[in-house]
Amino acid sequence: MPPADSQPPGQVWAHTGQPFTPRDYGVLVLGAGRMGTACALFLRQLAPPLGVLLVEEGGLPNEEGATLLSPGIWTALDAPAERRAEAQWVRTQLGTAFGDISLQTRALIDLHTMPGIGRVPTRDLGLDAALVTMDSLPWASVHAQAATYRPGALALNAAQAAIRAGANLMLNTRAQLCGDGTVMLERLTVTNTHRIVVHETHRIRAQTIVVALGANGPHAVEHDLGVHTAHARAYRQFPRLNLPSTDRSPLLRAHGLTLRPVSGGYTLVPAIHHRDPAGYEPVGGKLTGVPTGLRRETLEDLVAAMDDLPALATDALETGRSLSDVPGAWFALPDGRPDGLPMHSEVTPNTHLLLGGPKADALGLSVAYDLAARIAGVEERPWDGSATLP
Repeated sequence: MPPADSQPPGQVWAHTGQPFTPRDYGVLVLGAGRMGTACALFLRQLAPPLGVLLVEEGGLPNEEGATLLSPGIWTALDAPAERRAEAQWVRTQLGTAFGDISLQTRALIDLHTMPGIGRVPTRDLGLDAALVTMDSLPWASVHAQAATYRPGALALNAAQAAIRAGANLMLNTRAQLCGDGTVMLERLTVTNTHRIVVHETHRIRAQTIVVALGANGPHAVEHDLGVHTAHARAYRQFPRLNLPSTDRSPLLRAHGLTLRPVSGGYTLVPAIHHRDPAGYEPVGGKLTGVPTGLRRETLEDLVAAMDDLPALATDALETGRSLSDVPGAWFALPDGRPDGLPMHSEVTPNTHLLLGGPKADALGLSVAYDLAARIAGVEERPWDGSATLP
């Protein structure tokens, strides 16, 4: 197999001023978040003869959506025991295959109320008393090999690498599945009154279609193809805690809440408790009677943790005055479960749904590779010790 970098680079259609001539492709990948871009790159590496077209509705790979706001926390603890080797392979790829994604090894400290195997006294860890009430959470498990990175940078770098390896990319293009092996592509433009309109349409045929549209993927499959899925979605917000952090600050977990050091402060990563019903629109809550921009479920989690994480009860917590003040995104829930693992499935012949979800930080890349390998007809998986990328 010739190396992927020996292939001529692909073409990018960024705006409607660039003429586009439709042709058939081996694989259409819909969605340029980290799952779609990684799958496109792996396809070019595993099966260079297959023509690949990556389609993104936004103006840049991963311009918006869950990839940009994903926590970017790798830890093998977020993978089942039987998939730890797979998660370790993902960790290796994060460190070697995707350029600068701000990967940093950090300890992850799980805080507990009771002693247990391998737990150490919290007071021995030198944590800031403004962050943790030591008497309430006196025990901790320390996982030294966790890491943080930027999923948005991963998606952008993977898209660029896929293009260098011969994949084509269409930006500002909305896709509709037609159910007959074709996809209707609507090239979008913005008018001088800031309305998004369809400039032109093209019908593209492909041997294989990969739907990697994140939380919108199951809806697209159900609406366009009439195929019922068990998948769901949930809206997740990421408040900020303005306490100082550094490159050496550890990750903290307590009460299902993760404090991720970033940009000199902390991003709060709340738990996802349940799927949000179809048609649900997030609404804010009230803190001591004052309206806030945090959805009610997130607000309840923060209030419940305030005694043990006292900084949450101070003005260091940014709650926002409306939902638009607090970053948030819709996340796919594979199999409809808040703890659902990344997955792919063939929903109709040669049409695959690829989902990351809340645990994509640990296993997303391996699932994208697994789908690319299946499409390419490659049986071995590198985390089994039987193969490596070319």
